[in-house]
Amino acid sequence: MKVVKLHDALKSREITEAIVKGSVFVYPTDTLYGIGCNAENAEAVKRVCEAKQRPPDKPFSVIVPSKDWIRENTVISKENMEFVNNLLPGPYTIILKAKKAIPFVTSKEKTMGLRIPRNEFCDLIREQGILFVTTSVNLSEDEPVTSVKDIPAQMKERVDFAIDAGELGRYGSRVFDLTKGFEIVRF
Repeated sequence: MKVVKLHDALKSREITEAIVKGSVFVYPTDTLYGIGCNAENAEAVKRVCEAKQRPPDKPFSVIVPSKDWIRENTVISKENMEFVNNLLPGPYTIILKAKKAIPFVTSKEKTMGLRIPRNEFCDLIREQGILFVTTSVNLSEDEPVTSVKDIPAQMKERVDFAIDAGELGRYGSRVFDLTKGFEIVRF
């Protein structure tokens, strides 16, 4: 696994192209380190499942390009969209009903977890205009890592590169389910 310092990654066309083409990568967010890939690349998504030792039928949350994407691709009331506009970008995952199923992303109930992190590297990802898988860097059921140096060895073998932004926080995003009104899933 190649490690790239955040300030170098933000200037690297090579990193951006690799992300779009389907690399599996570790990156900083506004909460924890995430592992992800282009959500439209099935092989890359399968590699993320293998890296996390996670069943492929368990949907991933995604970093979305914009709030407009949320408005256009999910079932959301005007009131809930105002709530989303006030929260995002930020350390939150919003669960909404998708207008259409997206492999690896939507649940059996056609819901999906959406993020717009407040983070400069995540901004670079979002600028590509496509969905990116986002999940914490840990083996399923283990505690997430807070530093690139703590990535589990078996995960390092399956990741193309990691963006190192130093030590991050210990808590994941707060999760709000807006599919049936308003529910706090994780705070």
